[in-house]
Amino acid sequence: MKLMHYAHKDIEEQSYLQSLSNVATLLKVKVLQTHINDKILTVSGNGFHEFSVNFSIQRIMCTFALKNQSLMNTFKTWFNNARPISLPQSMLPAITAVALSYGNAEFSWIAALAALVGVMFLHLGMNLLDDYFDYRVGSAEARKEVVGEGFRGRMVKYPYLTSGEATVKQLLVAIACFLGIAAVMGVVVLAIRGWIILLWVLAALLIGVSYSGGPLKLSFRGLGELVIFVMFGPLMMSGVYYSVTGIVDWKIWLLSTAVGLLVTNIVYSHSVLDAVPDKKMGKTTMAHLMGGNSGQIALSTFINVTPYLIIVAGVLLGLLHWAYLAVLLVQPVSLWLVGSLRDFVNHKETSLEPKRWMGPMGDFERFRQAGLDWFMLRWLTARNIVTMFCFIIIVVNFIVK
Repeated sequence: MKLMHYAHKDIEEQSYLQSLSNVATLLKVKVLQTHINDKILTVSGNGFHEFSVNFSIQRIMCTFALKNQSLMNTFKTWFNNARPISLPQSMLPAITAVALSYGNAEFSWIAALAALVGVMFLHLGMNLLDDYFDYRVGSAEARKEVVGEGFRGRMVKYPYLTSGEATVKQLLVAIACFLGIAAVMGVVVLAIRGWIILLWVLAALLIGVSYSGGPLKLSFRGLGELVIFVMFGPLMMSGVYYSVTGIVDWKIWLLSTAVGLLVTNIVYSHSVLDAVPDKKMGKTTMAHLMGGNSGQIALSTFINVTPYLIIVAGVLLGLLHWAYLAVLLVQPVSLWLVGSLRDFVNHKETSLEPKRWMGPMGDFERFRQAGLDWFMLRWLTARNIVTMFCFIIIVVNFIVK
């Protein structure tokens, strides 16, 4: 007996079969056979007496399940294409801003949730937009010139486009969807805080687009790190703070500047480690603007020391509670990173063994086997520095409230 048949075009066969199998299970039907002929799927089964759902309702339920699975698969695919590994760069500062605002008389959980979701999808959308602009200038082709050199030369840029798995049109649709979700969250915050929040939104969009697109193309001019600092530091953290509380004070400006520098540290450390292959492929970064090795390490020292000096200055000026000095516990890790980068640019051998005080390193043995331990040890340490810094700020804030 035939349970149902349904024409399909865009859904892969295996996914389609699994979807209908799930529906059959839901309807308590034992599926005996499934096959596809001329894109017509037929499922045979028994036990029709066990339910009283007519054919049209079965068709509706199956269609809904198939479309739902297709949408979820599409969302998951584009979520992964948007490089969620970079989300800590935005979510850590955003979560820190929400934590700092907690306890304020005007604190809004709805605004906090909307701001966090908005930041996440804005970041993912901007990552995809970066892929789009890079695709237009052919950055993937440039990487072929340095295959196997550095870290960036080993990574395939927008593989979903170069492999043909997705089209530019589909990429633009995904960008519109992610930015659309961010826009909806912005409307929620707008309804709570008023039009002034648009200043942050417009600034974020302008700076974000200018990172790799528009007339400025800052990342192609070695100013990408500056964009990262502004976007994920003062601009975003003050914007989230205002979204949740309706105010902005000296405390958030000080802390967001410190956090922004440490987020920038992740990207800048990458640039130092990949300075040579980047130059070969024609990519200009802040590391190149700093000139030789001494200039690169001087800026690394500034980025890794200044955040702690800001906290000390804030305490001495009475703008921050003395307990915030606890972030100084992280400074030795920052100083180790500077020293390690100095050894790298000077071609000096150094230990590549991860230590507990460096923070989580994931499956480091896998990185070692892939020949990426020299990069991942330093890059993950830079990421862990901002994680530990933000964690201490959050804990101290709750203690001194």
